[in-house]
Amino acid sequence: MTETNRNLLRFIDACPTAWHACADLASRLLAEGYAELNETEDWPVAPGGKYFVRRNGSSLIAFRIPEGAFPGFLMMAAHTDSPAFKLRGKPDAPAAGLYTRLSVERYGSMLCAPWLDRPLSAAGRVTVRENGKLVTKLVKIDRDLMVIPNLAIHMDRTANDGKKYDIKTDMLPLFGSEKAAGRMQQLAAEAAGVTEEDLVAADLYLYPRTPGVCFGADEEYIAAPRLDDLQCVFGCFEGFLSAKAGKNAPLLCVFDNEEVGSTTKQGANSDFLVDTLWRVCEALGRDLYRSIAASFMASADNAHAVHPNHPEYADSQDRPVMNGGIVIKHHANQKYTTDAVTEAVFAEICRRAGVPVQHYSNRADLRGGTTLGNISTAHVSVDSIDIGLAQLAMHSCYETAGAQDTDYLIRAARAYYESGFCHTAEGIEL
Repeated sequence: MTETNRNLLRFIDACPTAWHACADLASRLLAEGYAELNETEDWPVAPGGKYFVRRNGSSLIAFRIPEGAFPGFLMMAAHTDSPAFKLRGKPDAPAAGLYTRLSVERYGSMLCAPWLDRPLSAAGRVTVRENGKLVTKLVKIDRDLMVIPNLAIHMDRTANDGKKYDIKTDMLPLFGSEKAAGRMQQLAAEAAGVTEEDLVAADLYLYPRTPGVCFGADEEYIAAPRLDDLQCVFGCFEGFLSAKAGKNAPLLCVFDNEEVGSTTKQGANSDFLVDTLWRVCEALGRDLYRSIAASFMASADNAHAVHPNHPEYADSQDRPVMNGGIVIKHHANQKYTTDAVTEAVFAEICRRAGVPVQHYSNRADLRGGTTLGNISTAHVSVDSIDIGLAQLAMHSCYETAGAQDTDYLIRAARAYYESGFCHTAEGIEL
């Protein structure tokens, strides 16, 4: 296994929720000398500075300010959340006096079947009373805690003929015997280091305990939870950190709630990015609108690889493969923001960096998903492109991707941030 993949899988394992992902990134940024800004305070942004800001603890924007004049911002965006099951406010769901199950609801659009018969636990954030204040703490119950059991084939002879899952019945995890009733609150309090009485509220999600691996005859693939979109978060972040100074101000934004439409205060459809740009420009005495007009965004969210067993679901021409490099996404109705100008810019950056590029379009008669690009640009109207890395089993709790592709994204992100992107009357300079 390469060092990049070891670090990627460590990151994924440490980040079962969006809050954990942001905390991990923030820890790295602080170690690299970045100063954390708070939205409720003044921002002492100055040339030569390195900064980041968090919102809701689950979205983060990091940026560097060049020493001298700069045209605009080079931005990359990815998302921290993945489909999962969320524990309900009163999680106990007794079953005939024999078992304790936990009541869950679905977050995002997921494949249900892979969650069955797999060791699971719970993680997220809790709000607790501490020294007369309400304090938020991250929790990760680091043990095999529950399983969602399948119904035996003998009791459902049609199970292999297609299955419709009822969330309120089929997907309730087995937590213990009837004696386990009420224990989830206790375990969450213990994980937070507080008494059960001091735990006020919780946002807890199930996460699979199966660790990520490299596999294949030559270890050419990786399989892990949450590759969509933590693989892009990791690749963009590593490229952002390692990039040398270019002509523009590098900025990385990782948003929460992409999987449920981004319409939250910390989602791409919020004012988080435009507020950040406005406050930076105000601190530097810059014109916000001219700065935005001179900027560029690359939205990074994984793409569908052609499936080995079902190639018929891929477009006949634009069918990316794992380990084939950066995927540029296209959609005539602008579900993806790529156009001829932005494609040319990013493809040229990748060419100069020696990073291969491939293309993805939905099969013309199949509806695809949405992502961050066109949502973000509704608030910050910049030239934008949608990219990703090819993967299989998107929205499963255990996904597959190429072992080489994270390195490709790191190299592409680094080259992008180091580029001399600039709008001129004659065209675009790189």
